[in-house]
Amino acid sequence: MNRITRDDLRALLDAGSVTLVEALSTVAYDAEHIPGAFNVPGEPTADRAAVLAPERVGTVVVYCSGPACGRSKVTAAAFERLGYTDVRVYAGGKADWTEAGLPLEGTRTGAAAR
Repeated sequence: MNRITRDDLRALLDAGSVTLVEALSTVAYDAEHIPGAFNVPGEPTADRAAVLAPERVGTVVVYCSGPACGRSKVTAAAFERLGYTDVRVYAGGKADWTEAGLPLEGTRTGAAAR
């Protein structure tokens, strides 16, 4: 699986050409997440993955809290096992995103979670 930088992730988000997945608990996701992210707190089932990312050739980016968190790698590997061909890990996760001053949404920020 490939890694992706914050700048490359932002470009994909701006283009609307990525499925962004947060691999943390529902509580953590509801509190704050990168705008546009979906929550997958464990390994995705084939049915759940198909709903989130119907095209297995599309780009899927998985993140968690930061570099010390391994959940993004586990979830990304699960997407690969399900046949997704362009799966990337944003290893910096929420820590890198917020250090760059970029917004989060969720109940902690006052923005509604999706």
